[in-house]
Amino acid sequence: MEITLNNIKLNTANIFPFIQDDEFNSIKGEAVKAYNMLLNYSGTGNDFLGWLDLPSDVMKKELLAIEDAAHFLRKKSDVIVVTGIGGSYLGARAVIEALQNNFKFLQKKKNRYPLVIFAGQNISEDYHAELLEVLEDLKYSVIVISKSGTTTEPAIAFRLLRNHLERKYGKEIASTHIVVITDEKKGALKKLAGKEGYKQFVIPADLGGRYSVVSAVGLLPVACAGFSIKEFLKGAEEMETALKGKGNFDKNPAMLYAAVRNLMYRKGKTTELFASFFPSLYYFIEWWKQLYGESEGKDGKGIFPAGAVYSTDLHSLGQYVQDGLRNIFETFIWIEKPKYPLSIPYADDNSDELNYLKGKHLNFVNEKAMLGTMQAHLDGGVPNMTFTIPELTESILGGLVYFFEFACALSGYMLGVNPFDQPGVEMYKKNMFKLLGK
Repeated sequence: MEITLNNIKLNTANIFPFIQDDEFNSIKGEAVKAYNMLLNYSGTGNDFLGWLDLPSDVMKKELLAIEDAAHFLRKKSDVIVVTGIGGSYLGARAVIEALQNNFKFLQKKKNRYPLVIFAGQNISEDYHAELLEVLEDLKYSVIVISKSGTTTEPAIAFRLLRNHLERKYGKEIASTHIVVITDEKKGALKKLAGKEGYKQFVIPADLGGRYSVVSAVGLLPVACAGFSIKEFLKGAEEMETALKGKGNFDKNPAMLYAAVRNLMYRKGKTTELFASFFPSLYYFIEWWKQLYGESEGKDGKGIFPAGAVYSTDLHSLGQYVQDGLRNIFETFIWIEKPKYPLSIPYADDNSDELNYLKGKHLNFVNEKAMLGTMQAHLDGGVPNMTFTIPELTESILGGLVYFFEFACALSGYMLGVNPFDQPGVEMYKKNMFKLLGK
């Protein structure tokens, strides 16, 4: 089965050898029921559906304020450090790294925009010590993202960075190098921002971190990196309109994706391997892993979300995927048009025996690698499906982000869990605080 909606095409032909027609027809009704629950706000966790209308709700005034703040930070910064963890950084990083040059950090003479880097997503002493050492000789600013301001990892990083900024610039000037994205009314970070006069943006109360990319949480870092958040929002809003307007299962790829995932799970395929042949999508896969892992992994249920970047990982995970435990299904994402054309040159000696590919574009070879991999894995008992997008642009990424959020909500409801809470995340924190003596 293949469904195209806006710029996204989903092909599930390589799933159907593993399912019966009656199974598929049965689960269609469950997908439609989940769809109606979502749009009617009648499912569990419906107080965290702020993301559902967010692309069309972002006001022009708010968008202009975000663009102005980004322009202000760009003017005074060689580097912008985004401080957050989980959904407070993964979405922005996914979009930025998908769009920017893979080697931007080496493009010092060509860069019109600051390099956006990340802190507070770990507690490594070396990572943060080395970061502060590098920042000593650079003009930099900080965007700190946290609803509470007390989440351990970003709170420690922000304390270090704030201390460093104040020593570097003096307290008054340092305050102009800090932008806070936090709760509208409460929390330690909200209180500190008011006291110190930091520029502030709001994380809506009805928005969980992993669903927050289409808010200031994702938009400000993306704008700081020099990409069009208007186009990003346009793509997200177009996808929002399209998905909400397609209540027919056979015309809605989000319902198809949610249904196929749940069918695979019920057949013992408990791991989904989300695979790309493009290194620039590495952090998009990481964001997807958090989105699905945190939304579905609860109550003793859930598909384990794993990721791979092929063909690199074919030389590390490939053997296991081909011949290992048959609890895996794969979801591929393919980009039809690369950003830059590059073809294979002719060599007189042909010592590498590649002249048969002379003049062929690398994307042609990459596509054949993907098709060969899909067939090999299918023959080895691994069902797979493919998302295809035309190219990587702000608009298409905005649509892709909203699509996976929407499909994740449907899939969680079909699984029978609340897709919008994360009670298990708190357990490690309680143990850590006890060991730290808090």
